[in-house]
Amino acid sequence: MLNYPPSYPDPTVVDIYHGQAVPDPYRWLEDLDSEQTRAWIEAQNQLTFDYLRQIPARQRLLERLTQLWNYERYSQPFKEGGRYFYFKNDGLQNQSVLYTQESLEAEARVLLDPNTFSEDGTVALSGIAISRDGRYLAYGLSCSGSDWQEWKVRDIETGEDLPDHLRWVKFSGASWTLDGQGFFYSRYDEPAPGSEYESVNYFQKLYYHRLGTSQSEDVLVYHRPDQKEWGFAGGVTEDGNYLIISVWRGTDPKNLIFYKDLRDPQFPVVELIREFEAEYSFVGNDGSRFWLLTDCQAPRRRLVAIDLEQPDQVQEVIPEAEETLQGVSLINNQFVAFYLKDAHTQIKTFALDGTYLGEIPLPGLGSASGFGGKRYDTETFYTFTSFTTPPTIYRYDFTSGTSTLFRQPQVDFNPQAYEVQQVSYTSKDGTRIPMFLVHRRGLTRTGDHPTLLYGYGGFGISLTPSFSVGLVAWLEMGGVYAQPNLRGGGEYGEEWHQAGTKLNKQKVFDDFIAAAEWLIAHGYTNPAKLAISGGSNGGLLVGACLVQRPELFAAALPAVGVFDMLRFHKFTIGWAWISEYGSPENPEEFKALYAYSPLHNLKPGTAYPATLITTADHDDRVVPAHSFKFAAALQAAQGGSQPILIRIDTKAGHGAGKPTSKLIEEAADRWAFLVQVLGIPWDGTGS
Repeated sequence: MLNYPPSYPDPTVVDIYHGQAVPDPYRWLEDLDSEQTRAWIEAQNQLTFDYLRQIPARQRLLERLTQLWNYERYSQPFKEGGRYFYFKNDGLQNQSVLYTQESLEAEARVLLDPNTFSEDGTVALSGIAISRDGRYLAYGLSCSGSDWQEWKVRDIETGEDLPDHLRWVKFSGASWTLDGQGFFYSRYDEPAPGSEYESVNYFQKLYYHRLGTSQSEDVLVYHRPDQKEWGFAGGVTEDGNYLIISVWRGTDPKNLIFYKDLRDPQFPVVELIREFEAEYSFVGNDGSRFWLLTDCQAPRRRLVAIDLEQPDQVQEVIPEAEETLQGVSLINNQFVAFYLKDAHTQIKTFALDGTYLGEIPLPGLGSASGFGGKRYDTETFYTFTSFTTPPTIYRYDFTSGTSTLFRQPQVDFNPQAYEVQQVSYTSKDGTRIPMFLVHRRGLTRTGDHPTLLYGYGGFGISLTPSFSVGLVAWLEMGGVYAQPNLRGGGEYGEEWHQAGTKLNKQKVFDDFIAAAEWLIAHGYTNPAKLAISGGSNGGLLVGACLVQRPELFAAALPAVGVFDMLRFHKFTIGWAWISEYGSPENPEEFKALYAYSPLHNLKPGTAYPATLITTADHDDRVVPAHSFKFAAALQAAQGGSQPILIRIDTKAGHGAGKPTSKLIEEAADRWAFLVQVLGIPWDGTGS
């Protein structure tokens, strides 16, 4: 048994919810900057890193992961103002570098290198927008993984920054006007000093910034003092005539669509979609005819057209299909539609009147992204990836209808040594759940393979095949990787998502537990060799399942998780998750939340699986207090001999923009922990 640092439970902190008394003895850990909390963080990290350092495999893992990670990585090129732009990482650079070139054959030059902004790589590029004439780059920076951004402007020709400097931007990009004189963006009011990473974010406002002026002179385009939860994403149409305002409310996919005619400075903001009845995404326009992707009357989505002259008449262009329509782009004067069929991508093309033109063949079963560009472009780029295929970039020529290989990364592993299969299993209520399995080719099901079960199951997010250097290391150790497509995700449309929200959330955990039982029943593993993993909402998934079925798992790796389901809405953007989880203020939803909240369902004296909780001190999405309180409570409740550790990264956030060096260190620590607690005999070599 480890000697855990004291966490000083305070029995006097008790909240009353609908007549139910709920103790919260570790409330003091919510004060992230108190002297007591900082001392606790230091003591917990000391314990965790002392434990990890004594694992013999850790150094070998660090070396192997560094070797694997050291390959050139590129983004798809995109074109603006007659130039091409792309990101490249030489291999071990902490942040990818933005390049530009006059043509695909021309010599590229560095436009922006985020690695120059900090020695340790903790300042990351969080967004870019190129002006239509290719003269200016607006770019956002995030420090230490925070959601807060600062935006600046760079002259693309000279590489020099302009004086423009925008602060307190969050959950926003930038969209230039056609004349290149300025851009639209959204921001919050400046928070009180000292509360930047904890205070609740309400009342977002949409502004226009004109180049060469101070932020205090920015024009307020739209805000709603009567709607504190509304956020605004402003985007200028390709023809430059309209500002499209997508109005969001929390993480609920349902949104509104407003617009403003930019040709008339006095033109008011007009409400086109006025009710939060469905999800709408602007695809493009032909004059006053707008094309919108929506799940209105189509849970797997369809494409519709609305003419501003007759806004109450909706015309169907691409009807709902059996597959889930994930996105549509307007390019080569036709629609390119992304479909998800059993969690892998299909690409289909349609004429502007909705006539089906054909399918663009992909290299295999996997995930494709890209196909961006302008309406009349005849070329585009896309990236294809799968569990054993690193992201590979193709150029597609619409004139000839052919894909050609553009860039293929060289990773130091043999993909032919592994196989991918898709199976399905039955959940507790009889629902069929698909699951991807990845393992060594020709694996014999002996029932004792170390297995990692990874899940998410929420917010309509689809888990599709993707490449991970960390996964390669796991496979080389003889590990099996399992990734089920749980309810709550978006793999089968909005009905599948809603089937795992609010009062249905327990079904997500049931789906995950059923996956574990299927893996054991079919001879892949056993409870002494089975680990579970997930991040953010997936951290909640792992926390709930290790609490509900501790005997089923040997190890748990919950990352940046939501563990306190009664207070999640009280910090930063947590209120926005009420549409997904429900509200503790609602008696019926409180009952469901309290029944599964990981923090509130630990039973002292229970033998819980070995657990490595990971979080970061600058996480202002899911505040680290969730992980702090859960770690303290789980350590106190542990009745078995397995370690309960928390790894608290400093100068890091929820995950976006995390430098390569930190990604490698964290992956090495996670795998070393599993090598130790699962008893994996690994000699440090690949296969």
